[in-house]
Amino acid sequence: MGLRHICFGLVAILALCLSEAQWQRRSTPNQSSVPKRFENGIPQIPQRFDPSSPVFARQRFSAPFPVQTPARSDIGKPSQDLLGVQTKELLLGPVQKLMWSFPSLPEEPQQPDVPFDLRYPVPANSVAARCAENSGYVEVMQDFFGNGKPLRSSGFTLGGCTAAGGDTSAQVLIFESELHGCGSTLKVTEDELVYMFKLVYAPQAVSYGVPIVRSSSVVVGIECHYSRKHNVSSDALMPTWIPYATSEVAEEIFVFSLRLMTDDWRFERPSNQYFLGDIINFEASVQSYSHVPIRVFVDGCVATTVPDVASVPRYSFIENNGCLVDAKLTGSRSRFMPRSQGDKLQFQLEAFRFHQADSGLVYITCILKVAAATTPISPEQKACSFSANGWVSADDSHQVCGCCDTTCSTRSGSDQILKGLDLFH
Repeated sequence: MGLRHICFGLVAILALCLSEAQWQRRSTPNQSSVPKRFENGIPQIPQRFDPSSPVFARQRFSAPFPVQTPARSDIGKPSQDLLGVQTKELLLGPVQKLMWSFPSLPEEPQQPDVPFDLRYPVPANSVAARCAENSGYVEVMQDFFGNGKPLRSSGFTLGGCTAAGGDTSAQVLIFESELHGCGSTLKVTEDELVYMFKLVYAPQAVSYGVPIVRSSSVVVGIECHYSRKHNVSSDALMPTWIPYATSEVAEEIFVFSLRLMTDDWRFERPSNQYFLGDIINFEASVQSYSHVPIRVFVDGCVATTVPDVASVPRYSFIENNGCLVDAKLTGSRSRFMPRSQGDKLQFQLEAFRFHQADSGLVYITCILKVAAATTPISPEQKACSFSANGWVSADDSHQVCGCCDTTCSTRSGSDQILKGLDLFH
């Protein structure tokens, strides 16, 4: 309505100005200062131009320019539109308050407590070895970890030698080597010649171009022991026969393991990270295919900063055929736990690090050995810890620990001891 007021007001003003100009021309028809004719819509300038006489003369109005104002109504009466256009606004009532709001996000249901027991891997009986007079034979199951997933045969080597054959249906690889072949090393003791092999598994990529593996590398130590002493006398031989049980143990195949355990000794510890002052729980165990009772021992353990046991620095904390000397040397809480099973031996080691070592990694290499449970505890087969009261045995045979402060001699006799090397990182 306001816009219409303005438009009609302007029309009225222009019409009024035009009428006033016509009235002045009628009253003064002979004024020479006003141009009489326009060409092309442009006023012509006179021939004789006088600055005092402008081309466009200012028009004069007898009355002031009329201003139109909107009419006002009395109080309580509607206003009247001069142009006859009446605008009405109809209110339908009071405006209700807006009650809309943003919808709330749906709540996710809370998951109830789910009973969960972490399954820890069980050592698999996947390696068997046999030592002949001049050679050694090793059989390896391709389901090496016992998880139902056979590994590629190309990942297994015996001292750098690939498998000589195998049984495809049974998924078994066979390695054969002379005692001096396939990277074997010879160790000579007072009574034995020991030929040592290393069965290595190196994981390979699951697929070409995919930089992941789904298995870990493994090194299994295999040893062949041969006695250095033989009777060459021409006299009649009077042999002392080895008992049948002991003979069975000597010919059996054993699977050794060395694991980190939780504080309650119930499970294998899922992490190998420790802080200084923590107690590390180790469990050495052996599995046998026969039912002959056996007993496992930790013959020695060495800590190094790299996997090489001959590297420097290194720290021997179990030595002398089963003497845990860490508590005596450093005053720590390291000790063997009292034995509860013959095929298991548990010990504790207080965490440490090497002085001035750049890395916090510590590699532990232990030599495990097994003997028949009927064999008595001896200075060569023992598990001794140092305490305030002296040396004590994990098998309650404390008298055998007396040599831990000196040298425990190697006994030459009929005891058949099989040794296994287990690397733990």
